[in-house]
Amino acid sequence: MRRFAVIGVIPLLAAALAFCIASARAQTTVRNDEHLASSRTEAWAMNYVGASTLMTAFGATPALSAWEWNAALDFGHIPRLTEAQQRVGLHGIKQEDLNKSPVFGRLRLMLGLPANVVAELGYTPPVSIDGTQPLDLFAFAIGRRVVERGSFALSMRAFGQHGRAHGDITCPAVLAGVADTQRNPFGCQAPSDDEIMLNYYGIEATSSWTARPWHAQASIGAVRTEFAVQVDALTFDVRDRSRLVARGMLPFATVGAGRDLDARWRLSGEVLYVPLRVQRAPNAPSQTDALTSLRLQLRYRFD
Repeated sequence: MRRFAVIGVIPLLAAALAFCIASARAQTTVRNDEHLASSRTEAWAMNYVGASTLMTAFGATPALSAWEWNAALDFGHIPRLTEAQQRVGLHGIKQEDLNKSPVFGRLRLMLGLPANVVAELGYTPPVSIDGTQPLDLFAFAIGRRVVERGSFALSMRAFGQHGRAHGDITCPAVLAGVADTQRNPFGCQAPSDDEIMLNYYGIEATSSWTARPWHAQASIGAVRTEFAVQVDALTFDVRDRSRLVARGMLPFATVGAGRDLDARWRLSGEVLYVPLRVQRAPNAPSQTDALTSLRLQLRYRFD
């Protein structure tokens, strides 16, 4: 009986193996890697998302004694994009799902060092929102006040970020397997697992004025961006594993104010402006489509 049972199983195993081989042959993997011009729609989308994560100063470098530290919570609004703005894939032909989280958040620690230098460390927790999640997203900065005259201070800092986020951008879960070609024209078969690298480094100069309990500030700066997207999407029977790279310089400016709530707490707000250029179609002129973001910070001073 065992012999007949084994003989009966063999055809099933052979059929399963044949199915797996046929499936593997049916699925083709494509890799169209590109270094994008800064005005390409895909590059604009990366710059828009990356700019929303800039770890700006929120005012003058804190006056901290050596080994004294502060902690803060940062929140930044990510404006919702229109359908036209989300049409960025394939030189502006394909619509991507860019409206994920409406806010970007970060935990920030500030530590006083000798010579009036302040070091900062920022971290974005891996909280999943609408299918997207940051991974190992750290930011850092080092700065000091270089001029102090009465109520005026000028601060300089260098800062950067390293990390990534992933989510279903090119093939959102809501379209996976939908047979309607009007809704799913590119044949998304499963939610994609796309990954964006959000690396940058740069400098910032901040002017600040104090009339306690109020503080006002304005800053300008620029970052060198090293953004990249690793696509992982199954469309029809083709798995897209293309890698798109967008490197360049992003200038930015902020203006804002803050108020000391008591001896330890301070609430600050600012508007971040990042001018971005985009060419929506291959033969169309480029246009300005900037990021303007309202941001808040709640800071606590430790003894």
